[in-house]
Amino acid sequence: MALRLVQVNFKARDDSALGRFWAEALGWGVSSEGPGVTNVEPIGFVWPDPAAVCIDVVSVPDPETVKYRAHLDLATTSAAHQADMVARLKELGATSAEVAKRDVPWTVLADPEGNVFRVLEPRPNYQDTGPIAAVVVDCADPRAMARFWHGAMDWTLHEVTDDHARLRSARGVGPYLEFVRTLDAESVRTRVHLDLRPYPDDDQAAEVARLRALGATDADIGQGDVPWTVLTDTEGNEFCVLTPG
Repeated sequence: MALRLVQVNFKARDDSALGRFWAEALGWGVSSEGPGVTNVEPIGFVWPDPAAVCIDVVSVPDPETVKYRAHLDLATTSAAHQADMVARLKELGATSAEVAKRDVPWTVLADPEGNVFRVLEPRPNYQDTGPIAAVVVDCADPRAMARFWHGAMDWTLHEVTDDHARLRSARGVGPYLEFVRTLDAESVRTRVHLDLRPYPDDDQAAEVARLRALGATDADIGQGDVPWTVLTDTEGNEFCVLTPG
């Protein structure tokens, strides 16, 4: 039994507008599951596939403005590509989000609803990931998070230190899932979370039980009677276990 990271879920005031921003930012397409839900995925993509982690944008009445523990890192292939991407994203509605002037090679931006993300300088590790280099989660203990998430998913652990851990699909495609030690990481409800899906022949309830044994706990965020299960990992980050597929 194992799970796959299939999408990153964004809470939004306007799912359609935010979905269009991310589709244009990544060069992907937009589809919809129904009112209030916009899916962003590569054009022609057959979901789910580890070649991409998609974006699911869901409208909620009042998305919280909080310190985000999860964000996206975008890949670039050259310094010129990075500069062009930053300029294009600002034209699409992104804004600068650096809180202090630092000498770093990446650029921190916020999407039109304030979700922070980074446009990275060219890095060899990310040249074959697609437009999303990594889904990054701030945490207090990368080693503990790596143990939990490596046990939860069928992804390969590529690196783990006291400050950083990195996992990627066992097929060696798509973005990385990374955990970065942050001194002020807090357990707060965030607007960004991960969605995991069991394989078609696996049992959702059995997967949820397995995650609880690894240290996950149940979470009630007012989801009501839904086909997915909301849990939190060992540091309180919400994630959802979807139905098999």
